[in-house]
Amino acid sequence: MSVPTPTRPHRATPATPSAAPSAAPVPRQVPALWLALMATPAAASANGPVLILPGMARSLGVSPAGATWLVTVFAWAMAVGTPLMAGLLRRRGLGAMLKVSAALIAAGTAVLAAAPWLPLAMAGRAAQAAGAAGLIAAAMSLAGSVRRMGVIAAGFGALGAVGPLLGSVIADAASWRLSLAVGAVALLALPAVVRRADLSAPPRSTPFDGRGAALLVLAVTALVLVPRYPLPAVAASLATAVLLALHIRSHPTGFVPAALLRTRAFVLSAVLACTLATSYFALLFTVPQLLRDRTDWSAATIGTGQLVALLAGSALSMALAAASARMSRRRVLTILLAVGALAPLTAVLTPWAPLLLLVATLALLATSTGQATLSVYATTAAPAAQRSTAIGLFNLCYQLGGAFGPAIAAAVALGG
Repeated sequence: MSVPTPTRPHRATPATPSAAPSAAPVPRQVPALWLALMATPAAASANGPVLILPGMARSLGVSPAGATWLVTVFAWAMAVGTPLMAGLLRRRGLGAMLKVSAALIAAGTAVLAAAPWLPLAMAGRAAQAAGAAGLIAAAMSLAGSVRRMGVIAAGFGALGAVGPLLGSVIADAASWRLSLAVGAVALLALPAVVRRADLSAPPRSTPFDGRGAALLVLAVTALVLVPRYPLPAVAASLATAVLLALHIRSHPTGFVPAALLRTRAFVLSAVLACTLATSYFALLFTVPQLLRDRTDWSAATIGTGQLVALLAGSALSMALAAASARMSRRRVLTILLAVGALAPLTAVLTPWAPLLLLVATLALLATSTGQATLSVYATTAAPAAQRSTAIGLFNLCYQLGGAFGPAIAAAVALGG
């Protein structure tokens, strides 16, 4: 996820008395660890339900497959929230976006803590995810370098790996509702960020393309529903895609810029990122269920095994992402495609249940390395004026995989 952004809000240090009035302000960077704390708890929150779906389902009076709606709606809200929050950042500045994001996380956590029904719990999860999307967009806009973005990416991998076991431990000790509230830890970073970052509103920009944003949200919503309701969702997806295409044709510089969609490297990178993420999130929920069915391991043993496997995948992905700078793009893509295909094939064909843990390692290796490298390919290929929009839409595609994957797992492995 290390990408250059055309605008990075900073707070300038006060000019000294001897400084010329026209001297450029010196930026004051927010420490990378604060940015990581602000962005990465969302990964633990997203993966928290992996091992506790049955308990969540019993509490809400639904089936385990029904409980995966809490995962799907979180990914959906992250997907649509990313470009919307990036738009808010460009138009109103960092201060407004941080306030909105914090309010959404706080309200969503409060609703989820008390919700007696699945639909209300879903609303709380959606609010949490939209707020998290804003904090992630803020952290990315403030990172400003590959090294600092690497700290954030490493945090995502580590907390995403810890998330399933952490969710299980918190659920056993207290409640599954508390395990889904870990994303609120990100709010602890806000005071440090507010003290250092420029919170002022940017200069007036072009009018907000509300119709384009609404059509994009409708199209994403229809796509998210395809694994669960194939025929009506496909029809709705095609209809909204046609309307969005017509809108983009008449408003080529709107919410979804036409120049970006004509950039081949951006489109291919975004599609591949979505594919790898879909595979990863499907296997993330399928592997524990397969281990429960094929072994006599306890939930704690399964959680610990998956944690070790995911941490290994995270470490390997950081190594591969670093090495990719010395590889040709063709070689990197070949590795991603090979590892990405090997993970689901191993899950289907392996006769030895413990080998399923290797599936988790391979899946995380492919998606994490893909997110780090493909985001660079996508945004550097985009027109300079569209790079901040490019990262928002690229992350939307990645998060779509987070919505497709659990829904596929529910249909295939959870009796959906």
